[in-house]
Amino acid sequence: MPKGIHTLLAVAAGAVLGAGLMLVRGVSADRPAAPLPASAPAPRAQSSLLEEVTRRVSNDYVDRVNGDQLDRAAVEGMLASLDPHSAFLDASEYEAMRASTTGHYSGVGLEVAEKDGRIVVVAPIQGSPADRAGVRAGDVLLEVDGRPVEAGRLAEAIGYMRGFVGSYVRVAVGRGGEPEPLQFVLERSDVRVRTVRAEPLPGHFGYVRITHFSDSTARDFGQQLSRLQEAAPLAGLVLDLRGNPGGVLESAVSVADDLLDSGVIVRAEGRSVNSRFEMRATEGDLLRAAPIVVLVDHDSASGAEIVAGALRDHGRATLMGERTFGKGSVQTVMPLADGQALKLTTSRYFTPSGASIHDRGIEPDVTLVAPPGATATGPTDVTGDPTVRAALQYLRDRSLGTQVALAGQR
Repeated sequence: MPKGIHTLLAVAAGAVLGAGLMLVRGVSADRPAAPLPASAPAPRAQSSLLEEVTRRVSNDYVDRVNGDQLDRAAVEGMLASLDPHSAFLDASEYEAMRASTTGHYSGVGLEVAEKDGRIVVVAPIQGSPADRAGVRAGDVLLEVDGRPVEAGRLAEAIGYMRGFVGSYVRVAVGRGGEPEPLQFVLERSDVRVRTVRAEPLPGHFGYVRITHFSDSTARDFGQQLSRLQEAAPLAGLVLDLRGNPGGVLESAVSVADDLLDSGVIVRAEGRSVNSRFEMRATEGDLLRAAPIVVLVDHDSASGAEIVAGALRDHGRATLMGERTFGKGSVQTVMPLADGQALKLTTSRYFTPSGASIHDRGIEPDVTLVAPPGATATGPTDVTGDPTVRAALQYLRDRSLGTQVALAGQR
């Protein structure tokens, strides 16, 4: 039976919004109000606090502020008061989020991050314009089209490199051992972000790393498992979710579904009808019950925690690494006018056992401290990574029994 297709349009992320009631005592509902003095003016309709403050700022603030500025500031302040994950997205931010979830965008194909006060190339995406031109991991981004790249403005630098397919952008990078910056003229193209990486491990075991969950992740995951099992079924799988911040909820659920035959994967509770749901596995385990080790760390969050929690609760996988981040809610993205959007926390989710991991995270079955120099992009040498080696040894020891395998890692 083919695996089910989930259609919930939401982004897994997390926080919980609380509310309360205040009971005011000491006023009798039966006692009539005292009459107004004859000279008192008739009461006017009371304006809201927001309207009153907006009027004061518009009239009396030292500098003129237009209405659009005040509206946006009010919206941003309102959402910031709720939780860290609800936010207003302007058109460019919404487009960047859509690029992340769809798995492709128009640009040069550079994965960059801020490190030690500099914007550093983590890796060029394979086959992208930057990769073909020779930009390397570790290069320091200095300028984009003559504009200096500054620390603390990572999103701005990324925005400079994106644009229409076929347009050109000049990028200057610093590279160790080179006396002068290197200049690259790159033609923007449609870049596909690969979120799934797979490699065979000795003994017919497999390694799969998922960096985040985009719309294409579940399809790519299935294809990579098929490739690893072309010759014969895998004896076991190391599923690396370290540094995975989550992403598209339905994608994370589909990955868990590929490794389960039945049962609840995730349940969510919220105030609206659409925010209350339960997602279940369908028949068909792509690994045919072969054992799984899931690697997690402090940065494994949201969708990664849904997958890890579902596989562990159903006895399908052993978790190794560090306690996860603890994002226990779902954000729904709601399009607004002018290409803008509202990202609003609408649900809190629960693992199949009924546990909420919000602000708690998931404790691994086997605690392993991250090796020195570990990066969010995962190991460059998989078989040389101490955590992967420990997971592989556990899978080999499974032939002697689960308790023996666990004892060997403590």
